[in-house]
Amino acid sequence: MKKSISFLLLAVSLALPAAAQQDPKAGKILDQMSAKYQALKAFQATFTQTLENPSAKVKQNLNGDIVVSGQKFRLKISGQEVINDGKTTWTYLKNENEVNISDSDPDSQDMSPSQIYTMYKKGYKYTYVQQVTEGGEPLDVIELAPENRQNDVFKVRLKVRKKDASVKSWQMFKKNGNQYTFLIKNFKPNPPVDAGTFAFDKAKYKGVKVVDLR
Repeated sequence: MKKSISFLLLAVSLALPAAAQQDPKAGKILDQMSAKYQALKAFQATFTQTLENPSAKVKQNLNGDIVVSGQKFRLKISGQEVINDGKTTWTYLKNENEVNISDSDPDSQDMSPSQIYTMYKKGYKYTYVQQVTEGGEPLDVIELAPENRQNDVFKVRLKVRKKDASVKSWQMFKKNGNQYTFLIKNFKPNPPVDAGTFAFDKAKYKGVKVVDLR
């Protein structure tokens, strides 16, 4: 059975209709941030994902690594690996030594994680909150709220570095009380990538069970 990855849950709420009056200050910062990442041919980053639910007294940390190039990506986190070449998605489950293959659907959870840099353009109202300083680093805090009130996500909070418009972290707040925080650590612009980066090579996974869901 295909397992979901919480990093990709953010993409569920992207394909929503929208046209609302927006905060111009927040919009300017988001446009600068978006332009920065879209100008890159590719990028690689390590990150820490924290799941918290204060009422349930839950707190879990996971470390991951991702490479993104346009709509293609390769994500590794918690014994799982998700590879997307823009057309096909491979989800490899290490403990089961199993790979699930499905068609890449831009309107599903399998949207490219690079969408976090353009999500504000469709389906969200954005607001500038404040400037904060963390570790001596000034950050702009912007909140996005989905216009579709049936969305399980009711708020996304972005922290953008003032010095270069890069994203330091973002938080996703869900109605069930779960809060997901993604802290970007090492970031490498334009790492070397080739066609093999975004394809599943069965020969490298001895004895892997293939489940084709297409």
